[in-house]
Order: sequence, then structure tokens, then C-alpha cells
Amino acid sequence: MASSHVNALQSKHAGLEAKLRQELARPAPDTSTIQALKKQKLRLKEEIATA
Repeated sequence: MASSHVNALQSKHAGLEAKLRQELARPAPDTSTIQALKKQKLRLKEEIATA
């Protein structure tokens, strides 16, 4: 059970990473969006570490 939860968290983390890369590739990246994505990624990373 925990393994599938960790897999789901890792999948979400990878999705956020893709969104972050996409935002950074734009000609004028939105810094608030970048900050929000990074915070979400960090929360997920911490949750994965404790799971």
C-alpha cells in the first residue's frame, strides 16, 4: 500500500518538474508560478522522504 502511495507522489513530483521546465522555457517566465511549483515539489519530496 505504501509503495503505491510513494509511486503516486513520485508521479506528481515528475509532473510538477515538467511544468516547471515548461514555465522556465517560456520567453518571459512567471516568477510567482515558478515559486509555487517549487514549493509544491518540495512538499512532495518531503512527503516521499517520510513515507
